[in-house]
Amino acid sequence: MGKYENDVKRLLDLIGGKANIQAVSHCMTRMRFVLVDPKKADEKAIEELPSVKGTFTQAGQYQVIIGNDVSVFYNEFTAYAGIEGVSKDAVKAAAKTNQNPLQKIMGTLGEIFAPLIPALICGGLVLGFRNVIGEINFFNNGTESLADISQFWAGTYNFLWLIGEAVFHLLPVGIVWSITKKMGTTQILGIILGLTLVSSQLLNGFSVSSTPAGEIPVWDFGFAQVEMIGYQGQVIAAMMAGFVLVYLEKFFKKICPEVISMIVVPFCSLVPAVIIAHTIVGPIGWAIGDAIGNVVYAGLTSDFRFLFAAVFGLLYAPLVMTGLHHMTNAIDSQLLASPAESTILWPMIALSNIAQGSSVLAMSVLQKKNERAQQVNVPACISCYLGVTEPALFGVNLKYVFPLVCGMIGSCCAAMISVGFGVEALSIGVGGLPGILSIKPQYYLIFLLAMAVAIVVPFTLTFIVGRIKLSKEDRYGKEAAPAAVSEADTASAAVEAKTESAAADVKELKSILDGKVMPIEEAPDDVFSQKIMGDGLAIEPSNTVVTAPADCDVSVVMADTGHACGLSLPNGVELLIHVGVDTVDMGGDGFKLLVKEGDHVKAGQPLIEFDPAKIKAAGHPCTTMLIVTSEGNAANIKMHSGIDAKAGETTVISWD
Repeated sequence: MGKYENDVKRLLDLIGGKANIQAVSHCMTRMRFVLVDPKKADEKAIEELPSVKGTFTQAGQYQVIIGNDVSVFYNEFTAYAGIEGVSKDAVKAAAKTNQNPLQKIMGTLGEIFAPLIPALICGGLVLGFRNVIGEINFFNNGTESLADISQFWAGTYNFLWLIGEAVFHLLPVGIVWSITKKMGTTQILGIILGLTLVSSQLLNGFSVSSTPAGEIPVWDFGFAQVEMIGYQGQVIAAMMAGFVLVYLEKFFKKICPEVISMIVVPFCSLVPAVIIAHTIVGPIGWAIGDAIGNVVYAGLTSDFRFLFAAVFGLLYAPLVMTGLHHMTNAIDSQLLASPAESTILWPMIALSNIAQGSSVLAMSVLQKKNERAQQVNVPACISCYLGVTEPALFGVNLKYVFPLVCGMIGSCCAAMISVGFGVEALSIGVGGLPGILSIKPQYYLIFLLAMAVAIVVPFTLTFIVGRIKLSKEDRYGKEAAPAAVSEADTASAAVEAKTESAAADVKELKSILDGKVMPIEEAPDDVFSQKIMGDGLAIEPSNTVVTAPADCDVSVVMADTGHACGLSLPNGVELLIHVGVDTVDMGGDGFKLLVKEGDHVKAGQPLIEFDPAKIKAAGHPCTTMLIVTSEGNAANIKMHSGIDAKAGETTVISWD
């Protein structure tokens, strides 16, 4: 009889049976399914299973969060179902079969833009700060800004443009690099191609519209002339150039003998790609980008702009759930590259973030006595108000549907106000409440009004509808049934009694790494940041060896990947250490597991050695999580974040 026999049987039935499972694998915390028909999975019933901590769908995979015992659960499940597990790569490949051509295109587009988002957010905040100090006339009867009256702030204003220019003007470099990374070709060639698109030798792309045709410099080849135009801020042109390079490199790798490929392939790929970029795809991409930007801008400024805004505001949240919203990043970037150097589109996106967050806020009020729901509601609401909507959409609003609809209505109303008054943003990337920093100063008051609507309307509607639609169980949670005393309980009590004195000596956990300790809410992974696995900390490491935080037993390891392990303390506290985000996909490359399951380790003993360079090269953050998955006999657990920690010395978690 297996430990999870009942849950395994129920999960197989609830997921649609063996016939509905195309492939299955697991990582440190999750079962990863590729389902023939995802609609057959009874999500609500699955999440009610005692061993299941949550579910979500990502990139064609239906993921069921189990926790530290996922390997045990997985083995019991595959044995009972008569299914042979497959590798993570096989699951990812199978997941693509659940995607239609449009989803595949959007998925690719999303994977291209995803690595650029941190830079866009940073650049947006920088430009927003520049707005405050250099564009808003606070002084001398509204005639001068802070930069006008202070040399320090004038210098700061000018200095910060260094970052703003790098993010938004030199965006093609990042785009081409990301394409080569996604397609598995040589990234440095992508960087070089991107640099040729924004070279200082060329006429800045933002100056083309104001430069007379006769004054545009050219390369004169005798038989032909090519305009020396830069593609600063251009998205479509950069993407087209990037794919030209990718397919040229793949072609020459295929036909070139291995012994000379190091010389021939880079030369024969890069040189033609640069020529094609400046003579063919660059001008075409520029024209396409301008056309898209002009159509969108025309829609946002026409007599029908209210209708355009209403539709966009209403549908943006569903676009996020399908991945189609990544297209708006390209359009927004294209609008910023226009002569106006502003976008009316981005303010609506920020307002949609706020609206969905307000629906979650109402759910949090309605479910304030439902502890399990609040573990999702609170972090999802915070992240939504800061511009990251996926936890709110998938974790709360889509689950109940009506909060999603109420948020869409609020977003629709706010969007009409924003577009109706022509609110413009000078940058993109800063969503949610901080999105006001990207708004042109003259539109602050109108945008504040739109923000108020995006808060009040969804909150009010969700609260009213929720009072009617939510069951008593939804609002207050299940009442815990008294647990029957079993032989296992008796045995467990005996063990606890024997280890009570040892447990009393364990009152704190030392840092597992050197580095910056952050609240778990800042972890770049929704499963951890939403505390689905439990509370804990995230560490940005400055060294490469993970050590034990206390004297403990190694309860579980990921022997095939080496990126994570579970620990058990004498007082019943159970811990999860997870190095990086989605590093399971690396298949163990860059990781060395220094312990095995069942080992007893001392505080400070090395557990995992990892290679940060390989993790970053694979496109993953090195952020390492230390999660308390079970509190055992510990009381009043405190997390000590916001500090610089030394492995084995600095206390990061403590309890009474």
